[in-house]
Amino acid sequence: MAVGNSLANRPKKMGMTAYLTTDAVKKQINSVVGGKNGTRFISSIVSAVQTTPALQECTNPSILSAALLGEALNLSPSPQLGQFYMVPYNNRKTGQKEAQFQLGYKGYLQLAERSGYYKKLNVLEIKEGELIRYDPLEEEIEVDLIEDDVIREETPTVGYYAMFEYANGFRKTMYWSKKKMLAHADRYSQAFHLNAVTGSRNPKWDRVSFADFESGTYPDGDEWKYSSFWYQDFDGMAKKTMLRQLISKWGIMSIDLQNAFEKDMAVIKDDGQPDYVDNEPQDDVVEDQEYKESEPQEAQKQSVQTPQGENQRQQVSMEDAFFG
Repeated sequence: MAVGNSLANRPKKMGMTAYLTTDAVKKQINSVVGGKNGTRFISSIVSAVQTTPALQECTNPSILSAALLGEALNLSPSPQLGQFYMVPYNNRKTGQKEAQFQLGYKGYLQLAERSGYYKKLNVLEIKEGELIRYDPLEEEIEVDLIEDDVIREETPTVGYYAMFEYANGFRKTMYWSKKKMLAHADRYSQAFHLNAVTGSRNPKWDRVSFADFESGTYPDGDEWKYSSFWYQDFDGMAKKTMLRQLISKWGIMSIDLQNAFEKDMAVIKDDGQPDYVDNEPQDDVVEDQEYKESEPQEAQKQSVQTPQGENQRQQVSMEDAFFG
């Protein structure tokens, strides 16, 4: 019996450790990382791949390129630190699974603070009962924060606040209600659905509402549909959105911050350029992609193009360009 294009006929992928220790790759790593840091860098990649099963299916070069960008920005790949992530996506153009570089909100804070332009920079959730008023004209907020950290953590979030102040006293603030954030995520993120999706031509696209997800009322085996950061860490993604909106519109961006901003949510190619590829969700991972994919028509959302000098179609999310 002919096996045709069976997976059995495809060449076996080289293991990550073996790939990283080839002469050409070691030379590439040393040119960016250099010296004794090479061993630490290789160990951090191997650890990240071992703890994320879906990453093990990604091409080795895409993993390395994402990790090298994070290293060049002096950010840690540790998921616990939340500075940047290597996220598996399926590239429909190549038929391969690749790792995308995704910056976390803590990475934005690190890069902005490191630039030296900001005297103050903050972003936080506003909890139920804390907001007294926010004046968008004067950009003044009045809140009564819950003092007990444990109680505050358990209190529902009603909005998000971000601000910065330069050393010369220039100050900008921004407040979004959670309702606005939910609507923005629902509009721009292909992976996130505020309302239930039913009656799709392919039943695998049916999904419960975000409220039902939060209460855990979705069928067993459907966990993969909700693995996007927008489901797993909505507040973290919301704070990233606030920082991107605030800094990209009114802040000063260092070279590192511009570099991270332009390459966020892209596969980094061998020449260092970002590739904003079309993606197709698989059963083991839901991508947080930001423009149209080959999803059934009833589940598709509006695509957004945000030219940034080179007229490239860029992925956009909750952030008025999740990302400028």
